[in-house]
Formats: sequence, structure tokens, C-alpha cells
Amino acid sequence: MRNFLIWIVIVATGAFFGSKWYLHNEVSQGMDTAVLMMSPYANVEYEGVASTLTGELTIEGVRIRIDGFNDDLYIDRLGIDTPSFLSLLELGDVARMRSDGLPEYFGFMIEGLRVPAGADYYRKLYAFALEARGVTYADEAAAECTGKYGFSPTALAGLGYTEQVISSSITFNNQRGKYSVDLTMTMEDMWDMDASLKLVGDMLSEVSKGQAYRPRLSSLKVEITDRSLNERVNEYCSRRGLSEKEILQAQLDSLKFVGEENGIEFDDYVLEPYMEYIGGKSTLVVTARPTEPIAISQIDLYKPSDVPALLNLEATAL
Repeated sequence: MRNFLIWIVIVATGAFFGSKWYLHNEVSQGMDTAVLMMSPYANVEYEGVASTLTGELTIEGVRIRIDGFNDDLYIDRLGIDTPSFLSLLELGDVARMRSDGLPEYFGFMIEGLRVPAGADYYRKLYAFALEARGVTYADEAAAECTGKYGFSPTALAGLGYTEQVISSSITFNNQRGKYSVDLTMTMEDMWDMDASLKLVGDMLSEVSKGQAYRPRLSSLKVEITDRSLNERVNEYCSRRGLSEKEILQAQLDSLKFVGEENGIEFDDYVLEPYMEYIGGKSTLVVTARPTEPIAISQIDLYKPSDVPALLNLEATAL
């Protein structure tokens, strides 16, 4: 009996490490193929592949140099998250969208995306974003120091950042008749964000509609926690010559601009808590609980001033 148990342990251990080797080998081959395909546009290097019993599969130590740029882009690790190691081995079923192969949740993650503040590709990306928005006055103090159109390399340096370090994950949870999308994002020494969207319908059947897919929002919660950015913005705006009143107005203008880009005119239920947040409170929680599920694609059919009531949009500063 004892020998039998020992053989079970040996076989199970061998099966696990064999599966692990097979999985890592498959991913490495896929990465090598992707690197080769990207070679005309970017030079990509990575240190290796890792997996865990809890269901994570990651590519470690990624360095990317885009053709035409001199500065590198670094990523500590990126990959996927599933309920278990067994789920990783069943990814082929998920890729073929088989209903019996879809895990209860799956997600994508990126940790330690490091972008130097003065990187040449970031300067180009910032300039492209301004051009796409038709912005020609981004250097004006109130817009520049609050990051109304995104923080410029000059603003990042003024705020005391030598690089932007970003970590993020997005997780899809599938339940009968409803599904949710959870997003987390951290900008090191800037802010943390946790967002959760609850949607109506079966995720697999909804996504399979392709261009006809119209996600219907049941509820939304976004929680933003300041990690020193608000204080840095106040100090930098002050050095740029703005008074306390002008800094507050510049912050409000930046928020209103975000709303305009998304077809929303924020009302006092959001603006007043936001003023408390930038005035010293550490966390802002924004919720949307429409009376009936609403198709996200139809929100822009309403007047921006009507959208907060439509979504039952509220905020709280903590």
C-alpha cells in the first residue's frame, strides 16, 4: 500500500511538471513567433515564461524597442489569470469559444510597465494625442499642470516623476444571465483605480454577436485613491503662477473636459464630492445605478446634461 501511494505521488508530480513544461514550451514558441513577426517594427526580448498553481501564466522581463525610436519600453511581467492551473491547460477550448471550456473568470494583467518621462516614444504619443483632439494650447498653465489633456513630459518632470510605472488588470466574470468586468489600475505614486461594471446577458452569447454586440449596463462603481498626485498638482500649479482659486477651477475644468469627451455633463452630485477629493480627501467613489439596464452605445443619443440622471450617477469623497 505504501509503495502504491508513493507511485501515485510520483506519477502526479511527473504529470504536473510535464504539463508545466508543455505549457511553457507552447507559450515560448508562440512568443518567439510573435517576436519574429514584429521584428520589422520592433525589437522584443523577454526573460522567460512562468505559471502558478493558482492559474496565472506570465511572460517575464519584457523589453521593447520600437523601430524609429531610441528609448526602450520595459514590462516586468504580463499575462493571463484563470481560476487554476487546469484552466490554463484548457485555454484551447476557451480560444475556440466552447461553452464547456469557458472558466468562471479569466483576466489579463500587466505589471510594472515602465515609461521614462522623457522617452522619445512618449513625447511622440503625447503630441499625437493632442493632434487627434485638435488641441493647440496645451502649454497654457492651467491645462498643463493639471494634465487636462494628459501630462506632458515637461509636466511629469515638474510633478517630480522620472518615469511612469503602470500596473493593470482586467477580469471577466461569467454568471448565468449576467457578467461583470473588473478593472484595476495603479499609477505608482499617482493614483489607484478599481472599477467594476455589471452587465446583463450571457457573456459568451453576447460577445459572439460581433459588431451587433450592445452591452447593457446594470451598474458601475469606480473608486479612485490618491497616491500623492493631488498634492503634487497643487504645488506644481502654484509654481506655474496659479492661485488656489485658479487651481481649483483648473481641476474642475479638467474633469469637465473628461465628461465632454464621454458625452456627460457632470452635475453637483459629482462635482461637489470631486472638489472634496482634490481638496484633501484621499478617495473618490463614483457609482452609476440606472433604473433599467441601458445599452452603453446608446448613451451618446441623450443630451450630456441628461446623462447623470439617466445613469443615476453619484459620487462620494472619503
